[in-house]
Amino acid sequence: MSTRFAWLLGVVGLILIALLVACSSVYNSSSDGLLVVGSQGSGLLESFSFSLASGRVQEITNSVIDTADETCVLPGIPSSIVLDAAGAYAYTILTQNSACPGSQTGIGVSKVNSDGTLTTMGSPIQLNNANVEVCESGSGGSPTLENVPVVPVFLKMDSKGQYLFVADAATTDANGNAAPGAVTVFTVGSGSLTEVSGSPFTVPTSCAVPANNLTSLAASPTVFPPLINGVQYAVCATMTPPTAEYLYVADSTQEGMLWEFQVDTSTGALGPPGSYPTIPSFATGQVPSGVVVDPCNRFVYVSNQGTSNTISGFSICNGGTTQSPNCPSIQEAPQGDGSLWPITGSPFSNTGSAGYPGPLIVDAYGNYLYVLNTTNNISPFRISPVSGSISPLTPSPIATGMGATSIAIRSDDSWLFVTNFISATVSQYSVTPSTGALTPVPSIQTDNYPWGVAVK
Repeated sequence: MSTRFAWLLGVVGLILIALLVACSSVYNSSSDGLLVVGSQGSGLLESFSFSLASGRVQEITNSVIDTADETCVLPGIPSSIVLDAAGAYAYTILTQNSACPGSQTGIGVSKVNSDGTLTTMGSPIQLNNANVEVCESGSGGSPTLENVPVVPVFLKMDSKGQYLFVADAATTDANGNAAPGAVTVFTVGSGSLTEVSGSPFTVPTSCAVPANNLTSLAASPTVFPPLINGVQYAVCATMTPPTAEYLYVADSTQEGMLWEFQVDTSTGALGPPGSYPTIPSFATGQVPSGVVVDPCNRFVYVSNQGTSNTISGFSICNGGTTQSPNCPSIQEAPQGDGSLWPITGSPFSNTGSAGYPGPLIVDAYGNYLYVLNTTNNISPFRISPVSGSISPLTPSPIATGMGATSIAIRSDDSWLFVTNFISATVSQYSVTPSTGALTPVPSIQTDNYPWGVAVK
């Protein structure tokens, strides 16, 4: 073989290797976003890379072609998903399924690798049973304290990534009596979770009303959105964030109410805020199903999925620089303890053909509220920075796929995603931060029955 021919072969070989590397490297953290989606049909997590410039999507982990016939890949059926602040780990509620031998209810942990692939880390982390007050069916008397397994339904991490909060739904005891839900709290390590002392935490119960069904929760921020390229996109970017942290929990059965806990920021334990002797509650509309706190610690919004079809809005009376002038004077009501005061005009009507509002999110800069409706559309609203009142954007509502279930927005306000359980797709929208407008791009095909979604 001549030296020249050998040299040509070497060059061709290097080109082929470069092409292979280029084809296999579908995720670049500097130019791409990362999407994590749970499939309940196959019992797995999928990851996708998408271009921050164009939104173009590429499959990474568990592509549809590879997993169309798979079932029970994970040891449980995935639902709610969150990513930690660095996007290094994904935490997922997994629910035991009798069709999947060995499956368990718990929190699954997956490592997010540098190439966007996901690696499952051990078995699901178990949740402690809850000591709750159970009312014997038809008795109408005093409740008895029982130890029952919890049913996790929703995850949320606080703004510092210290704690993972879990809403536990109503369940039943061994005798079939309705047992109230609770709130489980974990401290977060590098891919590890440790349930805090005293968890799960309960709310006041009464045999005169149905068992508390805790459906969603959100923590007030102790970290404010940063300046981006020197620009103050959020009104609070240069303000001093609060040191106190509160957790607001939606209860869909207690005649429509929102519970407030204070978070011990050194331990993660939950208790009554301020001078309240017990956990206080605030009235919402019928069947509250979603709750969100704006990133500047000013407002709380609750979606009411009952026939009222409304959004309740509250000012957070936090005693800090972001406190709304809506809050009453100290002579009228407590201040500086995270208590809530209804925003003028609340509850706000959902718009157009939108109905049965569920999960809702506020964009990273606190300007816009996006409400996901089970009528398969999104209601976008503009938030008044002073009063907290919301007004619908045009157009509204914006269509999703069939069976819209979960919603997530990227932290730089650039892209928004919705999982569509029936369509087996994820709806993708480009966000215009200056107007809040959502521009649909082609939807993403997923494995069967997608539910939870998280974005980095």
